[in-house]
Amino acid sequence: MQRQRFGREGTEFGRGLGFFDAIFGFAITLLVANIDMPPAEAWSSLSALWSGDLGVQLTGFVISFVVIGAFWKVNTDLISKISGMDSAVIAANLVTAALIVLIPFTTQGISDPRVSDLPLPVALYAVNVAAAIASQFVMFEIARSRGLVTEVLSRRALLVSRLDVLTKVGVFVLSIAVAYLVGPSWAMLCWALLIVVGPAMGRWQQRVNVPAVA
Repeated sequence: MQRQRFGREGTEFGRGLGFFDAIFGFAITLLVANIDMPPAEAWSSLSALWSGDLGVQLTGFVISFVVIGAFWKVNTDLISKISGMDSAVIAANLVTAALIVLIPFTTQGISDPRVSDLPLPVALYAVNVAAAIASQFVMFEIARSRGLVTEVLSRRALLVSRLDVLTKVGVFVLSIAVAYLVGPSWAMLCWALLIVVGPAMGRWQQRVNVPAVA
């Protein structure tokens, strides 16, 4: 039986893309729920405002806003490289969407001063993000295996793109060990490695990202 595919020119593809975009926007909106309104006396000065729970909560908000925004951009880039969707690609994208929607929940753990010093909240957040990265990668690999990816890359380019994903997942997995062995604050600093690793891997991909001759 022939698999049902929704081509880019069809309304189904546009509706699916709009649905997934809305999920990313909804997840970002949910992040605000982790920020509590400061008491009236905290508004007396910036130092008083920041010294309460607001500082930790805003830090968690900013981290997750950047993370979800990065996921949305990657998802947009990946979708731009496929000619259509089928049930397998949609299902894989739904798994990614579920993990993205979960990020505001795990953000609450790293945003709550009462538990932010514990390793578990940081570990759960790292697992959440690492799983979403892996899920997004699996979605694109499924699309590639089903002939839906329009870009044909050399083996070296494919290897580099996969190493990029493994590196990002590795940073978050490493932070789990750091959270338990050193401390959650140091674990969160590990995530800053992506500021260096991400652009470096991106430049490497650009150098080898030469379409293979079909």
